[in-house]
Amino acid sequence: MSPAQSEQPVHPPIRPQRTVEELLAAKGAKPITSLDDLTADTFASDEEFVAFVHSERRRDVA
Repeated sequence: MSPAQSEQPVHPPIRPQRTVEELLAAKGAKPITSLDDLTADTFASDEEFVAFVHSERRRDVA
């Protein structure tokens, strides 16, 4: 083993501690202002959702 290898730290260096506000600012996160911010257009209709649920429930049966 060379001297350079034996001097390497066993653990990775400790990351600097940052506040929640600093982390949010770094990510560019914005607060949720309404429930519309949380909506996702996953299914075009209720029927499409129901068909998906039925197919997923029966997927492991076959």
